[in-house]
Amino acid sequence: MNISPIGWLHTLGSLPAIPLAVYMLVKHGRIVPGTSPGRAYFWFMLLGVLTVYPIAHQSVSTIIASVTLILLLFGYGIALGRPAKRLWTYLQCVALTITVFLLMVPTVSETMRRLPAEAPLATGLKDPLLLGVQGTLLLALIVGIPFQLRALVKRGGRHRRETLRC
Repeated sequence: MNISPIGWLHTLGSLPAIPLAVYMLVKHGRIVPGTSPGRAYFWFMLLGVLTVYPIAHQSVSTIIASVTLILLLFGYGIALGRPAKRLWTYLQCVALTITVFLLMVPTVSETMRRLPAEAPLATGLKDPLLLGVQGTLLLALIVGIPFQLRALVKRGGRHRRETLRC
């Protein structure tokens, strides 16, 4: 694998966001900015997003990075602003869940097209296996967000202040 130093920084810097996201989704059902894993997720995602720009080879990469950055800043900005309405909690949940999706799609694509080094699992972006995995991620997003929102509604949008705020 021929990866530049900034490519390594991007890869190794954003990888910790994956287990952090999984942990919070399992434990809390969403990304929770006010927790230690939530704060770490923000910084690792920010590092990953910002290092995309110098290494992106396709315009779609910068578009995904820009959308991810906007959603990440929006979601964490809500946490800083003491939202007065439950709607803001729901918007935060959706925005940050989409950042996980936007992290996973390129991660899966790059991993499957590069590993194992001798015979990658996917031969290109249109490989049926890769498209199937990406479709599964999209389905998880489409099904998962309503479940997250339903859980928030059942709780009445009530959350401990420290789990909502950064």
